[in-house]
Amino acid sequence: MKKLLLKSIITAGLFLIFVLLLNTAAAAEEQGIIKAKAAEQIIKEKSEKVIGLIAARDFKKLADYVHPEKGLRFTPYTHVRPEKDINLTKEQVSNFFKINKKYLWGYYDGSGKEIRLTPEKYYYQFIYTNDFINADKIGYNKVLSSGNMIENQFEVYEKPIIVEYYFPGFKAKFGGMDWKSLRLVFEKYKDNWKLRGIIHNQWTI
Repeated sequence: MKKLLLKSIITAGLFLIFVLLLNTAAAAEEQGIIKAKAAEQIIKEKSEKVIGLIAARDFKKLADYVHPEKGLRFTPYTHVRPEKDINLTKEQVSNFFKINKKYLWGYYDGSGKEIRLTPEKYYYQFIYTNDFINADKIGYNKVLSSGNMIENQFEVYEKPIIVEYYFPGFKAKFGGMDWKSLRLVFEKYKDNWKLRGIIHNQWTI
């Protein structure tokens, strides 16, 4: 009898904690930028699936996570350019590696030359440049990396959750200047979080 009562108390306690966590996340969301802990609770499972699909180059399945109305925006360096960054539809994302067209994704840092690449080549140069699924650090609505470019993702995207996969550096001789990160931007759509942007980030001149 005592064991049954104890089990009931534990179950009720766990349920109460779960409800409190949900309320905390909802309250943070209403205030604007969702706090890191709340953002992690909301998006961690989904972001792990998404980064796994990106790592596996399975963009056909990745398309299921893409925002159905706004599509998916690609930013080669951290500063988001809403009018210039390439934005692909769900269907285009599904066929990402089959597209032979060369898009103008932006301009290379330093040289200023055009980043005119097929989606497949862009993937290797500005998406999965490192093994981000095993990143040293992961941030949820918390900027882990920044260079000399203006950080504007939270202004451009509508109440987003941004997950950053970050490597602080690879070779000691570069003194941390060889850091890299990949950010996944999620926006809410009909009570569901959808992938809206992929931002690549690295040290820039």
